[in-house]
Amino acid sequence: MSTTPVRVYAARMVGLPIFDPQGDQVGKVRDLVVSMRREGSQPRVLGLVAEVFGRRRIFVPMTRVTGIDSGQVYTTGLLNMRRFEQRSTETLVIGQMLDRQVTIRSSGVTGIVYDVAMEQARNRDWVLSRVAVQEPSTKKIGPASLRRRGQTHAVDWSDVEGLAHRSPTQGATHLLQAIQEMKAADAAAMIHELPLERRLQVVTALDDERLAEVLEELPEDDQVEIVALLDSERAADVLEEMSPEDAADLIADLPPETAETLLELMEPEEAEDVRRLMSYAENTAGAMMTPEPVILGPDATVADALAHVRNPELTPAQAAVVYVCRPPLETPTGKYLGIAHIQRLLREPPSSLVAGALDDALDPLHPTSTLDDVAAVMATYNLVAAPVVDEGGHLVGAVTVDDLLDHLLPENWRERAKEGGRG
Repeated sequence: MSTTPVRVYAARMVGLPIFDPQGDQVGKVRDLVVSMRREGSQPRVLGLVAEVFGRRRIFVPMTRVTGIDSGQVYTTGLLNMRRFEQRSTETLVIGQMLDRQVTIRSSGVTGIVYDVAMEQARNRDWVLSRVAVQEPSTKKIGPASLRRRGQTHAVDWSDVEGLAHRSPTQGATHLLQAIQEMKAADAAAMIHELPLERRLQVVTALDDERLAEVLEELPEDDQVEIVALLDSERAADVLEEMSPEDAADLIADLPPETAETLLELMEPEEAEDVRRLMSYAENTAGAMMTPEPVILGPDATVADALAHVRNPELTPAQAAVVYVCRPPLETPTGKYLGIAHIQRLLREPPSSLVAGALDDALDPLHPTSTLDDVAAVMATYNLVAAPVVDEGGHLVGAVTVDDLLDHLLPENWRERAKEGGRG
């Protein structure tokens, strides 16, 4: 059994791996669940919200936690895999306590909560024992007019007023900090589980690029709900930041009047890509493809290709293949010549032409190719990405393996069917 520290801060636990007794990771910590008592009494920590395979969130009772040590959580390994359902008598520390406005009784200081600590009581129960509070920032008078960060305080739970009941005054600053440090898929999972009011606060505060990344990872119903909360101009800006294929899927789920309004507000080039994707029948190569693969001319060198695929915004599947076409090099391109696999290019001299290493024997997909056709081609030739070419021989896009999986998996696969609460 691992040695458990005397005090553990909740915000530092988010994302920690959870291990079973055999040393296998079974999930990650996403939040703490507590039972609130009367004002001033230390809340009892009931357990952890853990994210396991498939982004399912389950409840791990503290009685199953055997240790918290060196950035890891250890359990007995006997976990109930039923989906976590928050009860009305429970409070989430990360989701509902951070950024609460509170008052420190002993000093009268008012500030917001940026962390909460828990520790084990003598009876072995875990309780919330300390609260970290930050005063509002102050404006420094002078030519620079800078803001000075507010003073911080760490005080006993009993010395804080304003956490025992829901507070009408709650921002999202520190919750946002935690979300910003997560991968987009993990951030989406956390936002999905937030109460509606907290979700709105977070969505409003995220910048357009980050919100676009998160939207791409959320279930379709959540996407539609969040877009409806935004004003039309901001919604259009966020859609522009999304990949065209994801934006097209989302817009297709909106009421026709709303969809047309947003398309009109988007930049013409971005809207054109989305409209083109929406023109194809559902579950065809045209509907699921990305119109922005890495495209090079026949005079490009291997060094040029490697420089292009280093773009950090590309997914691994997009960066695995370059497409060689005659100008113009934006979809729909000039005549499609073939694809070059990066694995092959890595074995070629940097100064040699990409055109000399083409896989021109692969028959490209057509925009009307069915889902089964796409799956068969990619499985047969062990491809992570495949070209989509129209009847005129122009490259119009590429289907990647992640696009394919999105369409092969059941609808709303990101939101697993609920299987009841805790016993």
